[in-house]
Amino acid sequence: MKTLLLLSSGRFLNNDLSEYIGKSLKDLKIAHVINASKGKGVSNLSHLDRVREVFRQNNCYFEDLDLDGKKEDELRGILKQFDGVFVNGGSTFYLLKSIRESGFDKVITELLPKGFIYMGASAGSYVACPSIEMALWKHQDKYDHCGLTDLAGMNLVPFLMSVHYIPEFHDLLKEKTSNSGYLTRILTDEQAILVKDDEIMFLGGEEIKL
Repeated sequence: MKTLLLLSSGRFLNNDLSEYIGKSLKDLKIAHVINASKGKGVSNLSHLDRVREVFRQNNCYFEDLDLDGKKEDELRGILKQFDGVFVNGGSTFYLLKSIRESGFDKVITELLPKGFIYMGASAGSYVACPSIEMALWKHQDKYDHCGLTDLAGMNLVPFLMSVHYIPEFHDLLKEKTSNSGYLTRILTDEQAILVKDDEIMFLGGEEIKL
């Protein structure tokens, strides 16, 4: 079964995930992908430590994983030791560049049907979408684009996402989502989207509709 848990913020990990993905964090071995934090302009890395601390508090075995300098075969060997990945946030552009250069996208596409779990927060959710165009929207366009002109994501889900929602973003998002060729799902930092094969479930209260 293909399972993805796409978050706005890593704080959602404080919930009991067994209800959603069938296992609690203590029963999982997680590769924590940290590449989005390496992007130019990402100065606050506290989100990395917060997620690491959640893993520790829940007795979850995890290792940080840097995709840079790695290739497909090496990643296959590494990831077969884990039950899933948690792709953390930061620069969506740098993260996507690292994903493409390492072949992470190809490896994940192979592993997901075998029960491997993909979890992502913020940029880690964006790269799972068909496009990362939402990272260019004014309220979130704050990092170097790393020379990327092709904004295609890994296309693991059929929709876009806009995360870290606050009411001040309403008008901008209404304009941008109406001009996008994709459905956009909007999340506050307390919300998430669970994908199990073709079933899509919104978690964390009422979904915001513009």
